[in-house]
Amino acid sequence: MTRALYAFGDIHGQSAMLEEALAWVEADGGADARVVFVGDYVDRGPDSRGVIDTLVTGLAEGRDWVCLKGNHDRFFEWFIHPDGPRNDPHLLVGYDWFHNAIGGTETIASYDVYPPERIRQRELANLLREAVPDTHKAFLRNLKTFHRENDFFFVHAGIRPGIDLDQQDENDLLWIRQEFHADRRDHGAVVVHGHTPVDEPERYHNRVNLDTGAGYGRPLTVAVFDGDEMFRLTAKGRQRVPSRS
Repeated sequence: MTRALYAFGDIHGQSAMLEEALAWVEADGGADARVVFVGDYVDRGPDSRGVIDTLVTGLAEGRDWVCLKGNHDRFFEWFIHPDGPRNDPHLLVGYDWFHNAIGGTETIASYDVYPPERIRQRELANLLREAVPDTHKAFLRNLKTFHRENDFFFVHAGIRPGIDLDQQDENDLLWIRQEFHADRRDHGAVVVHGHTPVDEPERYHNRVNLDTGAGYGRPLTVAVFDGDEMFRLTAKGRQRVPSRS
């Protein structure tokens, strides 16, 4: 019999939601359980620093947590890299980490970095690099791109259908959407992901989407996989998530 497995959708700087949801996990008996976070810890919400602080602290305390990399986490990692700043080539032309749709401005503010109106990205990267603790830099640098456990394959965005799970490209794992969502094939494991906001957690026979838009102020989703069942965890306990066709 396998033990219950917990997974968090995209957090996006919502540290208060994260702390509340971790309390739900503990109340559910999951204090020592494996918890998988599918990435996007930063941007949009008010306290990206607080989110990373909580995760860094939990890992240092020996929590059985697996932290995956999201595309927003890579924005942050690449911007403060010693050889950076580096822009993600997957972004649309005219977009960068500080575009209103992306939310990097909120992230740097959580580190008390408030740039003047006119500053070069390299200068801003230097300021931010000095403000970000080394533990946070190491956290970003060491994030995994996927985690496989039991019959589940955890990842941020999804997988490229038709390609072996161990041969996936990082850009697809962090960015893919339509090609993955539309594919109904068995991928060799149920792919548990975030990245694309939906109103409620979605469970299909080949994938599960846990991003319910916390970055836009909507509730953060915590899922419990227990045997053949999936539940959404709330302050009131477990709510069963039925499978869709």
